Amino acid sequence: MLETLANAPRDYSWGSPTAIPELLGRTPTGAPEAEIWFGDHPGSPALLGDGRTLADARAQSGEPPLPFLLKILAAASSLSIQAHPDLAQAKAGFAAEEEAGVPRDATERIYRDDNHKPEIIVALSERFRALVGLRPVADTDRLLAGLGQASGILELRRELAAAAPRDALRSLIEAVLTGRAEGVVADVSAALRDADVPGFAEELDVLRAIVRDFPGDPGIVVALLMNLAVLQRGEAVFAPAGVLHAYQDGLGVELMAASDNVLRGGLTPKHIDVPELMRIVDTEPAPAAVLTPIHDGAAEIFDVGVPDFLLTRHHAAGAPVTVAVDGPAIVLATEGRIAVTGGATRVHLAPGEAAYAQDEDALVLDGVGVVYIARPGRRR
Repeated sequence: MLETLANAPRDYSWGSPTAIPELLGRTPTGAPEAEIWFGDHPGSPALLGDGRTLADARAQSGEPPLPFLLKILAAASSLSIQAHPDLAQAKAGFAAEEEAGVPRDATERIYRDDNHKPEIIVALSERFRALVGLRPVADTDRLLAGLGQASGILELRRELAAAAPRDALRSLIEAVLTGRAEGVVADVSAALRDADVPGFAEELDVLRAIVRDFPGDPGIVVALLMNLAVLQRGEAVFAPAGVLHAYQDGLGVELMAASDNVLRGGLTPKHIDVPELMRIVDTEPAPAAVLTPIHDGAAEIFDVGVPDFLLTRHHAAGAPVTVAVDGPAIVLATEGRIAVTGGATRVHLAPGEAAYAQDEDALVLDGVGVVYIARPGRRR
């Protein structure tokens, strides 16, 4: 089975009004277009060429839901700061909320399913900026030292020096999100306005945009503590369980485990459960997990070692390219024009268009362009 797969863009407020239309080669509507979902997730199942949703088609053929969700993501401003539970935490949290009778659509509900949600994103734009993980404390202190002597800035520096880095960051994030660090957000926001700290130009640019878009939000301070990853086209970053992250701007291909479990840590009007966030968040400072794909013949493999998904990138240059597939797969074109053949079926994809393959041993790519293929991960 090989069929085209399509969906309507989602209009989240942080979305870009131009990036997805430019990829698809159409005129912008003027509204934000944040994500296109290619998968069977019940929140927005994609449509097959025969008009059925992918969710219905898989159910009718006796297949379970896909373990992954593939997206095109276009950000013009920061997403909420968030972290996701690991699999054991998700199962325990979901069971507890089910037992407590919390409705699954309640705003205060945290665990809407019993799955984890590791995710990767690959830049399609010339640059893609993302806050991922917590910066080494010594580097954050250098940034703070360049922001001046306001009482809130000095308080942050004292807090960070008061304990081991992991413990100091945990204590500080909890204090800021629970309102116990009054005045710090205002002082940081004011200091960022005219700051010029050598070595932190990109960070200051991102933080000023956050202050503009989320005035007074405690997430401003959380964002200041985070690594900034500036991806070039084709580079990727990984957000494993417990790691705080917030995509900032750019166009990318995102692949994640199929889950709705999100614990937020600022830059949002949505519910923030601080005790639960602090229970699952990893506050060990470490560089952002920027991924280098593994080259396997003509394929570039983004493998983060989870069973839920595997992402590969393929360049077609005129000669047919055969790609072995094992299990369901979604093919997404991002450049050029690509013909995809599975068995006796052939579909043609332009940038931003996708196809779904099931029960195919191999797909043949023909044309000139680039495609990404999402499928279940390798069993280890």
